Amino acid sequence: MAAPVTTEHDPAARPEPTTQDEQPESTAAVGKSVGRVGLAILAGSALGYAVLILTGRLFNPADYAIFMTFWGLLFGLGSALSPLEQELSRQSALAGARGTKVGADGVTALVTGLVAVAVVAAIPLIPTVNERLFRGQYWLAVVVLVAGVAFAVQFAVRGVLVGNNEVGAYSWLIVVESAVRPLVIVALVLAALGGMVPLAVAVALGSFAWVLFTRRTRTHLDPALPGDPPRVVVPRMLMLFASSALTAAVITGYPAVVSLLVPPGDEDRLGTLFAALAVARVPLLLFSAVQAIAVPVVVRLSQSPDGLRRLRRLLAVGTVGAVALAALGGLVGLLIGPWVVSLLFGADFVVAGWAVAGLVWSSVLIAVLQLLAAVLVARVRPTQVLAVWAVVTAAAVLVVALWPGDAVLKAVLGLVVGPTVGLLVAAVAVAKSDPRDMPVDPAARP
Repeated sequence: MAAPVTTEHDPAARPEPTTQDEQPESTAAVGKSVGRVGLAILAGSALGYAVLILTGRLFNPADYAIFMTFWGLLFGLGSALSPLEQELSRQSALAGARGTKVGADGVTALVTGLVAVAVVAAIPLIPTVNERLFRGQYWLAVVVLVAGVAFAVQFAVRGVLVGNNEVGAYSWLIVVESAVRPLVIVALVLAALGGMVPLAVAVALGSFAWVLFTRRTRTHLDPALPGDPPRVVVPRMLMLFASSALTAAVITGYPAVVSLLVPPGDEDRLGTLFAALAVARVPLLLFSAVQAIAVPVVVRLSQSPDGLRRLRRLLAVGTVGAVALAALGGLVGLLIGPWVVSLLFGADFVVAGWAVAGLVWSSVLIAVLQLLAAVLVARVRPTQVLAVWAVVTAAAVLVVALWPGDAVLKAVLGLVVGPTVGLLVAAVAVAKSDPRDMPVDPAARP
């Protein structure tokens, strides 16, 4: 395989920057972008939590377990499609560095995502699978399919916006998507239409927020421009989707995984655990803003030796600090977690402190894993990304399936073991990946 063209070895690989925007991003600029995206994600996440808490108040623990299975499948698909956002943001950042637009390879990536999500989202339509997941609520699977396809376009639009430093539009898209859901749910409840399927449709409507941002996105696209051929883009995207699906299995899709693996008959306790899991995911918000812009920032910082040094320092300090934060978060979860869950969801939702502590620990480590995986995506290392999440998911699934004990113990221990082992694998993979081999030219190959 021919040696890739790199900016360090071949200064002619890209044109010299001519404006301040084309220079490697300053710490202040990165911080400003993180702040704006962070505020949007915090607002969006708060609205998302409003949905989870409101539905928890509307349903008993057993029905809430079904709703959270639906929620997990839908947003698990969204999580699996997140490489589409990262890939389009990478292409947009590189196109901006060259003074061009995203070309045919961007369209190929989107089509690949649309086909992949349609195939996977159709599986719950199979009656036996549907009954196992939704306990007679068949139409929830139809909602998952339609919203999942819409999610593919939404993530593509988000990637183009953030990759072109359209931070304002990107932030508004996040807020609009999240605001639609609780507003429609409240309207349905007031209209006495608060059943499982109507509320699921309200959740799905947020997947179509991209419609409001298509005009701005088109200005950054030119499908006529040549790019990587489909034989390069499609396998790379499928590998990234697979790795991200593994990620979803231990994040948003974890309720569905647990429901499929543990013996039936403990729905009340699982519903309570899923409520605690929603609360324990709060630490992910501390990292989500950084993750959203991680790929384009890594691409830009890697354009110079000084940027590479700053990047290594950020990764080292951030990883060590996150582990310390995980320990602190676990302690807080142990002490006040059960009280918070009962306060938010009601007296019927009772969970042990040790369970909340384990869930918080896992949430922080998962956030770090997502950041390290984004670095590997920026360096075009899909195989390593897949390996990291395969280790995480395999460890978690094996614990849930084979560990002796009740459903709650299995679920919590699976989320503790998987991310802990995966963090070690991810740290080694990032350390061994060479940023100098990151292609910056459309003809370059990983």
